[in-house]
Amino acid sequence: MNTHQIRISALSLAVSASLLFSVNAQTNEQSTNDEREIEKVEIVGTRSPFGATKTNTPIVELARTISIETSLDLKQKGALNLAQSATYMAGVTGESYGYATRVDSISSRGLSIPRYRDSIQELFGSYNSTRAEVYTMEQVELLKGPASVLYGQGSPGGIMNYVSKTPTIGKGSEVVLSYGTFARTQLGVDLNGSLSDDDKWVGRFVGLYRDADSQVDYVTDDTQVLMPSVSFLPTDNTTLTLIGLFQDTNSDTAAQFIPVEGTLLPLPDGTYLPNQDVYTGEPGFNKFDTQSSQVTLLGEHLINDSTSVSFTALWRDGEADYHQAWATFTGGTRYLNAFVGVPIAPTDTFVPRTFYQADNTFEQHAIDVRVSKQFTTGKIEHELLAGVQYQSVDTDANSAYYAGGGALQGDFRYILDLANPVYTGAPEQAIFDAIYNDSPEQTVSDTGLYLSDQISVENWRFTLGLRHDRVDNDTGSTTQDDAKTSYSAGVLYRFENGLSPYVSYAESFETVVGLDINGKQLKPEEGRQYEAGIKYELSAIPGFITLAYYDIEVSNLPNPNSLPVEAAQQQGVASFEGVELEGRLDFGELSAQFALSTLDAKDPNGYALSAQPDSNGSLWLNYAPEALAGLRVGAGVRYVGESVSENGLIKYVTPSYTLGDLMFAYQLSERLDLQLNIRNVTDKEYLTSCLYRGDCFPGVRRTVNASVTYSF
Repeated sequence: MNTHQIRISALSLAVSASLLFSVNAQTNEQSTNDEREIEKVEIVGTRSPFGATKTNTPIVELARTISIETSLDLKQKGALNLAQSATYMAGVTGESYGYATRVDSISSRGLSIPRYRDSIQELFGSYNSTRAEVYTMEQVELLKGPASVLYGQGSPGGIMNYVSKTPTIGKGSEVVLSYGTFARTQLGVDLNGSLSDDDKWVGRFVGLYRDADSQVDYVTDDTQVLMPSVSFLPTDNTTLTLIGLFQDTNSDTAAQFIPVEGTLLPLPDGTYLPNQDVYTGEPGFNKFDTQSSQVTLLGEHLINDSTSVSFTALWRDGEADYHQAWATFTGGTRYLNAFVGVPIAPTDTFVPRTFYQADNTFEQHAIDVRVSKQFTTGKIEHELLAGVQYQSVDTDANSAYYAGGGALQGDFRYILDLANPVYTGAPEQAIFDAIYNDSPEQTVSDTGLYLSDQISVENWRFTLGLRHDRVDNDTGSTTQDDAKTSYSAGVLYRFENGLSPYVSYAESFETVVGLDINGKQLKPEEGRQYEAGIKYELSAIPGFITLAYYDIEVSNLPNPNSLPVEAAQQQGVASFEGVELEGRLDFGELSAQFALSTLDAKDPNGYALSAQPDSNGSLWLNYAPEALAGLRVGAGVRYVGESVSENGLIKYVTPSYTLGDLMFAYQLSERLDLQLNIRNVTDKEYLTSCLYRGDCFPGVRRTVNASVTYSF
């Protein structure tokens, strides 16, 4: 065990001991009535058939690990985007590639994970749609580990599912105006109310307008979101909800792919770049303008006290007009001198740039229908879930890639000094037209049948699940059909003192299109996970703690060392092993959320996986003193361990970093609330990851955001 692991273990024991001491110190008066018992469950979020587990089964009875951030959590922590919603979750990396405006790069247990909305996958392909806005969400859920039994093909790391804000009887409305660092101005509107006297029709409108600069010069993050929804409740047992979501974002990409030299490593003269957020794009050329439209239909009907049916249907399309220039990170003047043999630029901070244009689109149709049935056979209680899911996704990605911006051909007009940038203009459009690649449209269709059973026998809880999928891929030039059956199983025992130890097994798969060197169809990549842990639902106070160990293996990866003479092209196996501790405690005026994790992730060659920290830890405290009615104070600390990127010849180690966050809020009246959030309060300059290909990703600098909420 190295020093870093010892430090994490000691911190884990210290936090656990202090929390348990605080719990045992509570008086018996704090565990009195049933209302407080209910609060202990709701502290971790609301369950629904449109959530990550597709059931109402309490989290404490599931032999899996789930992290949840409610809309209140997101507001308290000042999360400005989906990536920041995950920065207080154990074993989750919310900002893998630094400050970003193109996409939210979230990974769980060392693996990139897909994003779902209301239990249907929302994003396919690369850079072809808008980013999801947290203001449209009721809560964010992260189901960790393989989830193919419920969702079909996907990542062994898990899934992120966000639950949409939908019409709710009795819920009020609000208008939120905020202003913050980098002239970030945002107006949020959330209107909710009954549309009929008998409350059978309920409506909600969520709207968002943002005009914002960013920590990178010339990069904006402007967006407009319209999300109307209406619910029809013809009876007490039936609910139909129609949601529209339309978004238009005008932006640029904040990822500048800054070279390792001058950021992680010094330049030849021993110095570093004066600004690691330097803009390497080209004003007037760069843009990342995206649009998306979607319509979702949610339905739930209670047939009787033991049987219900629910479904999610989705149509969604997206498009992106994407232009970017970035540094060709291969060595500044040294690279130029090697090409022409004479000095071209006066310093080592000059780099050639690559210019890129793309127009990407996707369109999706999907439906997921499931039936839930509760029944008893003798002393055995069952909660059976049976479902069928179908989705079809068309993606199209066309691009022009001008590598080196002409430097490879001896044209150095577009080189840029990273220390003192003077922008040169972009190559003429005729160059991009000549190298434009009009790729064929790709269609992927997936049909899955799934069945799971949550079995209760006294204090025992058994979970069994299976799913069969058929996936059809049409790349425009080749077609491929895959069929795969996935399994899962778990067992949990609920002790009367609130402890619930468990073990589980789960599988995942993801299709791989192509043929091996023998002309045989490539097999799907397969993942399997063993997980063991303990869940603890406290009795003295509202609180919940989970400790989990997992072992994930991903097989059928490209062969190690890329040996073309090997007959078996899918020999590769990657391994992921880790421990996660997380929990929430509510002491009344003071509440706490904490998380700790370690990760050992290896690729098929035994190298560490790039951009995956070896550990993380966080603590968030909320304090609302009764003596100062209306005042709320929050404080958090986030630790992210070091990450390694290597390929046998090159190895870069990105150092760990620790950040602090603060929140101050005051409720002036029943209708008016003020809040101030500061993330990265010390304005620490750090790198989230560096890749062996030669570039680094700066982290998010200090952001101060003040908001005024008017409720009615």
